[in-house]
This record gives sequence, C-alpha cells and structure tokens, in this order.
Amino acid sequence: MLTIQNVWFDRGRIYILASDDKIYSRPLEAFPSLLEADEVQRSDYKICLRGTALRWPSIDEDVHISNFFDTTEPECDNEVARLFRRFPQLNVSEVARSMGINKSLLSKYIYGIKRPSPERMDAIKDALRSLGRELVEACR
Repeated sequence: MLTIQNVWFDRGRIYILASDDKIYSRPLEAFPSLLEADEVQRSDYKICLRGTALRWPSIDEDVHISNFFDTTEPECDNEVARLFRRFPQLNVSEVARSMGINKSLLSKYIYGIKRPSPERMDAIKDALRSLGRELVEACR
C-alpha cells in the first residue's frame, strides 16, 4: 500500500513524497481550502489513515493520497473564474450561500477543478444578477 512520507508546498503547489520514492504534486487550486490558507495553517497537518491521507484540523481539510494521481491540471481560465476576477469584491462564501451550495463547490468551479453544468452556470449568473439588482435598489 502506497503511503505519504513527506509533504511540502512550493510555487503554488502541494507535493508529497510517497513510499515508492516518487514525488507527486497538485496545484493548490485543486484544494481551495489549502489555496486560501496561510503558511501556518498549511503547516498544521497530520498524516493519518495509516499514511494514506492528510488532515488539516484548523481548516477542516482532508486530502487522500489518491488525489495526487490525477494528472489533469485545473482549467483556471473558465467562465466562472472570469466573472469572479472581473469583480474581486464578490464574496465567494456569500454568493455560494445565496445559491444554496457549499463554498467549496463554488471555489472548485472558480478554480477549474470542476465544471458546472449548464443549469448550474445559469444559477451562478442568476445569483450575480440578483446581487446586482439588490445593489441598484439599495443605492436609490
């Protein structure tokens, strides 16, 4: 059974040294909680499940070794990411809450880890339009 021997972060990526003496890595965008965490929070991890997983208790994040075997890179330049880059003042947590979805899922759409269905993309746009209407009304 392959296990995690060491963990480190460098240049926007998380790396592990596995028991097969190979180094595996993933971009931090694959794990939005780690991407948003500071250096102290990232260093506060435990290797658990007999060496097959990582746990960050302070940010409530778990990553299994199998996540490192995915060689596809996130598509960071996607429609959802462009919307949130265009309006950096948007609060991802609040937009997600208004849609009734988890912040982590919306973050995965933003970072290109997951692709929203056409229906979900419409829901994201509807939530942003609704926010815009609320802002206009509040400024009258």
